[in-house]
Amino acid sequence: MFELLQDIVDILKTSSIAEERGKGVRSKFWAAYKKVSGEFDDNMLEMCNGNMDIILIFAGLFSAVNTGFIIAMQPNPLNTTNALVVQLIQITINGPSAAQPAIISPTTNYSSSDFWIQALGYMSLTFSLIAAFGAVLGKQW
Repeated sequence: MFELLQDIVDILKTSSIAEERGKGVRSKFWAAYKKVSGEFDDNMLEMCNGNMDIILIFAGLFSAVNTGFIIAMQPNPLNTTNALVVQLIQITINGPSAAQPAIISPTTNYSSSDFWIQALGYMSLTFSLIAAFGAVLGKQW
């Protein structure tokens, strides 16, 4: 073990990596360590920054497509609007005192599978936006 450390110190003495800050072996070692660790840190930060860019792009595209599917799963508001217009016309024709039948049903006709599909759609959109938020925080850190 001591021989390995001695070989490393000998290589660092003759290497151009070690800066000439001090005359001692320890100062040359720490200068070399600082330089090598700085290069490693710079490479790692560049790689992580690139990964955050990829996550942001993917999260944005996934959120856009997922939002399109969520909008397509929503009930048609035109049916409700048409029923309300018909009811307004009947009130206008028959007068406000006439008894009006309830055209609009108070409940929606969702099956449980439709509910769970919409819940999964909203949940995946939420997780995608959380991932994008985390990537933005990671880039700004």
